[in-house]
Amino acid sequence: MGALPGARDGVSEDGEREVIFEITRIGDVQRVAAVDVATGVEVVVQTPTHAALADVRALALKKLKKALEEKPAPKRPGTVA
Repeated sequence: MGALPGARDGVSEDGEREVIFEITRIGDVQRVAAVDVATGVEVVVQTPTHAALADVRALALKKLKKALEEKPAPKRPGTVA
């Protein structure tokens, strides 16, 4: 059973970070977005629809970790430094 278009897959605790995964099926591929709750940094990967959910989430999480390491997290509106 595939994910509903635009449906949130859930929130995952990655050590001390909360990550929201959103999986959208588009034809034979699925668009997987991973958003770091603390910083708002988002990455997107595309995978075949038959890819295992655990593998898809791991791939998106790996890309998110790399994005967070490469550049300092932007300040979110309304936060106090």
